[in-house]
Amino acid sequence: MYQICVSGAAKGESVEESRELAIQIGTAIAQAGHALLTGATVGLPNYAAEAYKKAGGKMSVGISPASSKVEHVLKYRLPTKAYDTILFTGLHYIGRDTLLVMSADAVVSIGGRLGTLHEFTIAMEARKPIGILQGSGGVGDEIQTILSAAGKGHSHTVVFNSDPDELVGDLIKVLDEEDRQYKDLYA
Repeated sequence: MYQICVSGAAKGESVEESRELAIQIGTAIAQAGHALLTGATVGLPNYAAEAYKKAGGKMSVGISPASSKVEHVLKYRLPTKAYDTILFTGLHYIGRDTLLVMSADAVVSIGGRLGTLHEFTIAMEARKPIGILQGSGGVGDEIQTILSAAGKGHSHTVVFNSDPDELVGDLIKVLDEEDRQYKDLYA
């Protein structure tokens, strides 16, 4: 079982535009039998987590910027219901993003704003497989331009697809190839 992070907009235009896509991503991860990780936030990651649980997903983990459940709910105003467990890091958003991405085997990026871009760049630097859901708006629609400007025009660890099921399948293929000698560890 791989741990797949869903990264995406908590607020902004791409949240409503891509709600259905986030639901489809959460469902696809559950149906593929993998664990789901998010930043335990509202918006697209929460839509994915809710859909994951509704589809019978085995393990959803939220990684919170808060130091406690009270702070998570009252200060940050973040959800709890779609998660089997939430890790309260006390690392605020910057530290939370790093822990979230580094805990994942792969990252799915949907729409997004600055936080999603931050998680994307962490995943790139860590050489984590990343799936960009094309047509989901926000930062996601600009990633190819950003990669070109950064001199990373083509990377086998970044896959693009506009179909949520196919994108999850593409990521799993990359992970299976990278981890083929360790397949028993992920069984």
